[in-house]
Amino acid sequence: MSHLETWIAIVGMAVVTVFTRALFLMAGERVSVPDRLQRALRYAPAAALAAIIVPEFMTWQGHFTISPMNAKLMAGIAATVFYLFTRRMVGMIVVGMAVYTALRLLT
Repeated sequence: MSHLETWIAIVGMAVVTVFTRALFLMAGERVSVPDRLQRALRYAPAAALAAIIVPEFMTWQGHFTISPMNAKLMAGIAATVFYLFTRRMVGMIVVGMAVYTALRLLT
């Protein structure tokens, strides 16, 4: 890919991004989003986060694996369980990192 093609791609992506975001601002109150769609959009951040994090937990040393030898998966499970019982975000991070570090040192 040449430099010109790279710059064309960057400018094109910028234009599309600005247009799609500005469309909602320019439309203002003239366009209303149905209640059903508004309720569905509440789950978009959680779905996007899960789509990013879950594949990372399911791989270990470059391979897909669901086993107790997968330190990332075990740390994620431990952190999730801690959070479900305590609802403390900082504690969840500490527990997850502690379990991950301990498992990495043991293997």
